[in-house]
Amino acid sequence: MSKVRVRFAPSPTGFFHIGSARTALFNWLYARHTGGTFVLRIEDTDKERNTDEALRVLLDGMKWLGLDWDEGPDVGGDYGPYFQSQRQPIYDAYLKKLEDAGRTYEKDGAIWFKLEGERYTAYDDFLKAEIEKVKAAPVVIEDAVRGRVERAEEKDFVLVRKDGSPVFHLVNVVDDIAMGITHVIRGEDHLSNTSKHVELFKAFSVEPPKFAHIPLILKEEGSGKMSKRDKGALIEEYESRGFLAAAVRNYISLLGWNPKDEREKMDIGEIIELFDFPGINKGNSRFDEKKLAALNAEYLRELNIESFTFLARPLLNDAGVVSEEVDEDYLQAVLTLCQPKARSLDTLSELCGYFFVDDYPMDEKTGAKIAQKADPKALLAEVLPLLESVEPFDTDSLKSALEAHAEAKGEKVFAYFPALRYATSGQGGGPDLLPMLEVMGRERVTGRIKRFIA
Repeated sequence: MSKVRVRFAPSPTGFFHIGSARTALFNWLYARHTGGTFVLRIEDTDKERNTDEALRVLLDGMKWLGLDWDEGPDVGGDYGPYFQSQRQPIYDAYLKKLEDAGRTYEKDGAIWFKLEGERYTAYDDFLKAEIEKVKAAPVVIEDAVRGRVERAEEKDFVLVRKDGSPVFHLVNVVDDIAMGITHVIRGEDHLSNTSKHVELFKAFSVEPPKFAHIPLILKEEGSGKMSKRDKGALIEEYESRGFLAAAVRNYISLLGWNPKDEREKMDIGEIIELFDFPGINKGNSRFDEKKLAALNAEYLRELNIESFTFLARPLLNDAGVVSEEVDEDYLQAVLTLCQPKARSLDTLSELCGYFFVDDYPMDEKTGAKIAQKADPKALLAEVLPLLESVEPFDTDSLKSALEAHAEAKGEKVFAYFPALRYATSGQGGGPDLLPMLEVMGRERVTGRIKRFIA
């Protein structure tokens, strides 16, 4: 096993945001690519927001995406505890090291980190007051994605708040040191924190990990960073809508990374093999739910019919389209027809609901369009006796009988198809018509046509 150790350190708030999922995935991919260790560390010091339920949402989302962790909650490991709320003695010990080195002081009830450098007084336009600044040596970060970044901290910063709780900068650095983290892969919005963190690593006489700041995910319309309130932002939403985890994971991997060969659909083994820092983009990526849906449709089309039926049944059940008693052979035959047209499982009830219920909606625009060319009732009255008598009631026999009838009438067979489809499904499109009629069966088809004519 390699010495690479990466971590995903979320704060459980009750949501698993697509940006957090992408950070988790990139860390997981790098660990798997290098044969390293993926650590899950929970930043749960916000007692009001960080509930057991919020933690469950996070862990369930990780498991659904297939992001298994080598150390962390439910798994354990040699560097625990893996919850920040349980690590206070560790933070106290590291804080004592800074105090002993003369790198802390108390002011306004809080404990501050003292930067090294020449101190001077400057006027702060924001505070409208004179403040003390520090001419500290610039921190140089050789970022694996952004390249060389130089930044100098000018002001001391708080390590422990008035209420005694340690701030993010301290616990983040202490945990990375104590857990032996070698690479920190996180969103570029953390880049502004990194110089503070490097100053702390230096104060602890520890070589900082290698940093890789990955691009932001922008909203669908491209205006600003995606937040949990934006459409399509939550992983649990895709799970509940019946998206395939493999498709969602594949799509998220392409938000800020590409394999340099324009491929989009890749199995997870290929992604692990190809994933590395040179493939991560510097520019921000834009979330596109249409692309995700198209990728999901490709994955759905590849499922064997047993797996597709297993996933589809509960959603059709919830939608009130099928019951527990639905005939399994009929269900599978319907889904075999509909699978090539399915974009997601949550829209399946609209795509194939009419196969199971007689009270299906009739698309009025389609009806009006058909009526402009010919009287659909007259066309259906012509072919109804044929549909009642054709033997066997299958695609080939229906095709032969309808073609023979059309030829006798001096018509093309397709003149009858729109009316047949509309009367039996209420729609203007869907699976191939004759296989659709075969699956529905003679009784259902002729009954619907009679009702339509009446």
